[in-house]
Amino acid sequence: MRKISIIIPAYNEERRIGNTLKMYSSYFNALRKKDLIDYELIVVINNTEDGTEKIVIEYSKLDSRIKYLNFKQGGKGFAVVEGFKNALKRDNELIGFVDADMATSPDEFYKLVEFLKDSDGVIASRYIKGSVIEPKPSVQRKIAKWAFNFVVRSFFLLPYRDTQCGAKVFKREVIEKILNNLSMSQWAFDVELLYHIRKKRFFIKEFPTKWCDKEYSKINFWKAGPWMVLGILRLRLINSPFKMFIRIYDKLIGFMPK
Repeated sequence: MRKISIIIPAYNEERRIGNTLKMYSSYFNALRKKDLIDYELIVVINNTEDGTEKIVIEYSKLDSRIKYLNFKQGGKGFAVVEGFKNALKRDNELIGFVDADMATSPDEFYKLVEFLKDSDGVIASRYIKGSVIEPKPSVQRKIAKWAFNFVVRSFFLLPYRDTQCGAKVFKREVIEKILNNLSMSQWAFDVELLYHIRKKRFFIKEFPTKWCDKEYSKINFWKAGPWMVLGILRLRLINSPFKMFIRIYDKLIGFMPK
């Protein structure tokens, strides 16, 4: 029976991490009992200031397959990378990650696993045929998302329509090969991850997903958008013949690696 490590980065998630762990552990426990897949949930608490850790500890007592790490440092990318490192300490065939907000339900996440087959990884996509977004995004948000995706695909020649959806699954060897190349801790993490995976010639598929935009979302796209674009520009500079100018860029922009 295959085993998957599911990493859940958690930053100030006390209002919803309990429900997420309850739903994911219940769903994957049912699959395990049917001998379909074994699992572990790795919650990576990062730079949190609320009661997230206390809630996670309580759930870990109820289910030994719920593990957790706690760091003072923040950033989704940092959290996922630490989760990767921890998952690689055990014999897990698959390693994935999902956002803590239940925008991706456990059944939608498992569809990625089922779709994996002979590919090296599967990423959930909100922008290909068959996907569903609830509630439907505004026209302005659609334009902003399209513009960001256009920048990403132009700079890195990535074929994916949605690099940012927070649900991805990979075979173990993919993470082993690219882990040491990851340096972006926040805004450009997903792009950097997929860029290095593609650079290693792994085959990644997109799968249409049902994605529910949840209340209490941690990211305001209009505020985060400029930082995301700056992160993409910095990532492109690092992976170019002009990487020697990165210090000048950081000084001019006042931009620290995120």
